[in-house]
Amino acid sequence: MTQEKGKNSNIELIRGDYKVAIKKLAWPMMVSMFLIMAYNLADSIWVAGLGADALAAIGFITPLFMILIGLGNGIGAGANSLIARFIGANNSENANNTALHSLLLTVIISILGSIVMFIILPALLDLMGAGTAKVDALEYGNIVFLFMIVFIYNGVGTAILRSEGDVKRAMYVMAVTAIFNIILDPIFIYILDLGIIGAAWATVFSGFVSASVLLYWMHYKKDTYLDLSLANFSYSTSLITGILNVALPSTAENLIFSALGIIENYLLVFVAGTVAVATYTAGMRLIQLSMIPLMGFGTALLTVVGASYGARDYIKLKNSFNYTLKLGLMVSTVMAIIFFLFAPQISSVFAYSSSAELAPRIASLIQIMIVFIYAACLGMISAMMFQGVGKGVTSFILTFIRALFLEVLFSYLFGIAFDMGEYGIYYGIILGGFIGGLISVTWATFYIKRLISNYG
Repeated sequence: MTQEKGKNSNIELIRGDYKVAIKKLAWPMMVSMFLIMAYNLADSIWVAGLGADALAAIGFITPLFMILIGLGNGIGAGANSLIARFIGANNSENANNTALHSLLLTVIISILGSIVMFIILPALLDLMGAGTAKVDALEYGNIVFLFMIVFIYNGVGTAILRSEGDVKRAMYVMAVTAIFNIILDPIFIYILDLGIIGAAWATVFSGFVSASVLLYWMHYKKDTYLDLSLANFSYSTSLITGILNVALPSTAENLIFSALGIIENYLLVFVAGTVAVATYTAGMRLIQLSMIPLMGFGTALLTVVGASYGARDYIKLKNSFNYTLKLGLMVSTVMAIIFFLFAPQISSVFAYSSSAELAPRIASLIQIMIVFIYAACLGMISAMMFQGVGKGVTSFILTFIRALFLEVLFSYLFGIAFDMGEYGIYYGIILGGFIGGLISVTWATFYIKRLISNYG
C-alpha cells in the first residue's frame, strides 16, 4: 500500500460518512478483540487442567497484567486521539511526529515498568490474599512482566495503524498474537510439561511474533500513511503532553479496573474462598466475549470523533456518538439473550478438567452478570468519546465514579454488610455499573451540547 493509496482510502474513510466509518472501523477491531479474548480464555481453559490454585493464580495476575496492557492501550489511545485530530486538521507533519513520540514513551515506560513489577509483585500478591496460589502466580507473573515492552509496543503499534484507518492490518497483528498463543498453550503447558510457566512463555512468545510483524510494516517496509522515519522526529514537549493528556487518564482507567479486580477478588476470598475467585475469573472472561462488539464500536468512535473534532465538525461528532450508542445497546441486547440462554453450554468449556466442578457455578454467574453488559455499553462508549476529543481526565473521572466507587461500594454493601455472599458481590457490581453508566452518558450528552452551542 502506498501513502497515496492510504490517503484515498483509509484517511478518507475516517473523514467521510460517520455511519460507514464506524461500521468499517469496528468490525476488524471486533475480530481482533475476539481473538485476544479467545487467547485469554485459552489460558484459563488450559490452566484449569492444572487445578483450582493455578486458575486462581491467573485470576490474581490478570488485574496486574491489565495494568501492563493498559499502559500500551493508554499510550495508544493518546497517540490515536492526537494523530486522528492532526489528520482531521490536515497536519501530516505533527501526525508523524506524534507517532514517533508515542514509541519513545513505549521504550521508557516499558523499562521502568518491568523493574518496578519485579520488585513489588510478591508484596502485591500477599496484599491480594493469593495464599496457596501465590507460587503459581509468581511463576506466571515474573515472566510476562519481564517482557512488558512486547505487549506495550503491540498496543501502541496497532493504535498507530488504527489512527490512520488501517484497521485491517491492526487486526492481523492481533490475530497473530491470539492464534500463536492458542496453539502454543497446550504445547508449552502439557507436552513440554512446563505447567503454568508454559502458559506464560506461550503468551510472551506470541507477543514477540506479532511485534516482529509490526516492526516490519512500520519501520522496514514503511508502507503506512504515517512516516515513522527517525528523520521526522523532532522532540516536542507539547506533543508528549498531548499524548499524555489522554494516555495517563486512559492508563489510570485501566489501573482502576485492575484495582477493581483486586478488590473484588479480595471480597470474594473473604466471603467464599479462592474457589469463588476461580469462578469469577473464568466467568468474567466468558462474559467479556459478549462485550467484544462494544470494544469495536468504542475504538472506532475514538478515531472518528478525533477526526471530527480536529475538523471542528461538532454536529458529526454528536451524530457519531449517538449512532454508536444505539448500535451498542442493540448488540448488547442480542448478546445478553444468547449468553443467558446458553450459559450452561458456554461454561462447559471448563468441564473437561480437574476444575469441572466449577462449570455449574460459572453458568450461574454468567446468567446474573450478563446484565452488566448494558452498564459496560453506557460507560465504555461515553469514555471513548471523551478520549477522542482529548478529554482524558473527564473519561478517568467517570470511570473512577462508576468502577472504583459505585461498583465497590455496592459490592461491599450487598456482599459483606448485608451478608449476601458472593452473589451479593455480583449484584453490587451490576447496580454500581448501571448508575455509573447513566452518569457517564448524561455527562457526555451535556458536553456535546455545550460544544455545539459554544463553537457551532
